[in-house]
Amino acid sequence: MIPVEKGYKKVNGIQLYYEIYGSGSPLVLIHGGGSSITYDFQEVIARLENKFQLIGIDLQNHGRSEHRDIPETFEQDADDVAALLAEINIHKASFWGFSNGGNTAMQIVHRYPKLVEKLVVASAFYKKNGMIEGFFERMQDATFDSMPEPLKINFLNLNPDFSKLENLFDKDCRRMQTFQDWDDEILASIQSPALFISGDKDVMKPEHTAAMWRLVKGSQLMILPGTHGAYMMADFDGSINEDLIDFTVNEVEKFLTH
Repeated sequence: MIPVEKGYKKVNGIQLYYEIYGSGSPLVLIHGGGSSITYDFQEVIARLENKFQLIGIDLQNHGRSEHRDIPETFEQDADDVAALLAEINIHKASFWGFSNGGNTAMQIVHRYPKLVEKLVVASAFYKKNGMIEGFFERMQDATFDSMPEPLKINFLNLNPDFSKLENLFDKDCRRMQTFQDWDDEILASIQSPALFISGDKDVMKPEHTAAMWRLVKGSQLMILPGTHGAYMMADFDGSINEDLIDFTVNEVEKFLTH
């Protein structure tokens, strides 16, 4: 897994880091909160790098990208991704967003509909009541110690500045603590073909993923066995369900190519 291109682009006032794997139709990979390109998408890249041009982007405050001193928003992340893609001359692409990256992907298609060919939204949400009971209550009381250790290690391996890791945690937490429900129209307005995915033991209720699917005309739905992201990446304990990930990636590939 060696990128064919990697580097930084100055967009909206900060340097954003990106990597490109393979060639073919562009598929933009958008990681989740507290994470980075290859932490969330290593298994996906390994399976698809010979089939698509995979473009991974470290979002603001994440991975190798620069930090901001303003609150994080999904809208800002969407604007950043769109601006970076323009810098590398990508004017139409499919998108696969995981967790908070799925929220960002939905904002991209909402704000830049002509940019999106197809959309894969994995383990995302759009209303607070769609999350499992107690999720937002726990977010209000979150401390740095509650951040999963693998995410801390991953960040410091990419950016060995502990103050920036703390900034990442604070910004991500604050975004969730202040999240306001989205209007149904944000999803109902999506015209691109869309696939919604979540695990049956995910942090959002399967019913919520189904509700998003119902709002997007002609979209597809896939509820898979497993916890948050275990259908496409290693679990926090390092275990990998190869067969399940194979299945997920094969289904996504079929969705993107047919």
